[in-house]
Amino acid sequence: MQPFWERKTLAEMTPEEWESLCDGCGRCCLKKLEDARTGRVVYTDVACRLLDRERCRCKSYEQRVQQVSDCVALDPDNVKTLDWLPSTCAYRRIADGKGLEWWHPLVSKDPATVRRAGISIRGRALSERHLAPHEIEERVIRWVKPARAKPR
Repeated sequence: MQPFWERKTLAEMTPEEWESLCDGCGRCCLKKLEDARTGRVVYTDVACRLLDRERCRCKSYEQRVQQVSDCVALDPDNVKTLDWLPSTCAYRRIADGKGLEWWHPLVSKDPATVRRAGISIRGRALSERHLAPHEIEERVIRWVKPARAKPR
């Protein structure tokens, strides 16, 4: 039998299946900057203050949207519209009709493959708690491929 992510749409998944798609890379919790003129989005190596940077999991997952004003809760309706999601994101890949990568824990059966494949931000980001807001602009990185805004 095909795995659930190959036979179900995002909207058809159970809450447990939906949550298991998260590979725990932490990339969506990095601060992103958008050029107002071009719409181009770039990533920084600055993580949300709620991200446990060792485990790459939110410290307050159930309350994150209430605690962080720019936190976006992913759902089947908004995944396709969030141009800033990394191209490696399982939610984005499934929404785009692509399969999961070999390193995804649902495929590899090993959560450490995300780190071994160089996808995880573990050990590569710092918390926004350690920076003044204006310093974030100086922390743009290139190891997460920038997303491009949709043509207007």
